[in-house]
Amino acid sequence: MAGVRDLHSLPKAHLHLHFTGSMRHQTLLELAERDGIHLPDALVSEWPPQLTAADEKGWFRFQRLYDVARSVLRTEDDVRRLVREAAEDDAADGGRWLEIQVDPSGYAARFGGITAFTDLVLDAVRDAGERTGVGIAVVIAANRTRHPLDARTLARLATQYVDRGVVGFGLSNDERRGSTQDFGPAFEIAARAGLLLAPHGGELRGPEHIRTCLDALHAQRLGHGVRAAEDPDLLARIVDAGVALEVCPVSNVALGVYSDLTSVPLPTLLAAGATVALGADDPLLFGSRLAGQYATMRAAHDLSDETLAELARMSFRASRAPDDVRKRAEADIDAWLAAARA
Repeated sequence: MAGVRDLHSLPKAHLHLHFTGSMRHQTLLELAERDGIHLPDALVSEWPPQLTAADEKGWFRFQRLYDVARSVLRTEDDVRRLVREAAEDDAADGGRWLEIQVDPSGYAARFGGITAFTDLVLDAVRDAGERTGVGIAVVIAANRTRHPLDARTLARLATQYVDRGVVGFGLSNDERRGSTQDFGPAFEIAARAGLLLAPHGGELRGPEHIRTCLDALHAQRLGHGVRAAEDPDLLARIVDAGVALEVCPVSNVALGVYSDLTSVPLPTLLAAGATVALGADDPLLFGSRLAGQYATMRAAHDLSDETLAELARMSFRASRAPDDVRKRAEADIDAWLAAARA
């Protein structure tokens, strides 16, 4: 094993983390108990849950657990706690920059509408950043199981917060649902405002859907994108275009995309020259946070410290972090690697 240095001290940017999915398990239990919310065994005694997304039934179960978890967020303080703890957990894992993804329409009914909820999240982000020292930005994501007109509404919302903490626009949920092309107009709205375009693609569906994300949505970063490894021509196109891949190894295995961590094709992506940023996706449901993604890939593929350091550098290059944050992080990554060599 080439790795000799603690991965928690390696500076990282975290680019694939969903809002409710970032919640600590203990926080979920405490908030549910406070309000008398019954949680399924999969979120209590059988946590982390046994999941699969091989078919619609499996995805429905995953989504149901996510929706139950979201239901425990009842107050503004709950939202602030979630964001603060996500930042604290990233800081403990070496995180310097976090781009947290949220669909405001999923919380609008309880928090006064999509604008009021977005204001609340951005205020919580500013407070958490000041408390933890982690730089935090927001990616507003539409839900592909809802009507494309809803996505346009969210895209217009996102454009109102450019330079106020929103850096990107995404498209999430089961990529086998809906028609990706129909969301093109929403991404055009986001593109005109200079927002990063980061739809999910290339996890539950293969290379053909990645092509659709590139052609119809003009993706600049792909949520997952890991299955580009199945098509060398597509992978070469991604590399040439500089499209980054937000690879989430533990969730890939948990959802049945790959049978085990050694099957996650990270070495293939890196050998082709792809920009890869490792992410935790939904730690609440998958039981593994940011540093865990690096640790599992180190163990599964015998990654050297040099490769791990390059993965960390790529996470910042793929981010919308300010230049000063990137430069400090890159210098500290170099120092981490130098200490590892020593």
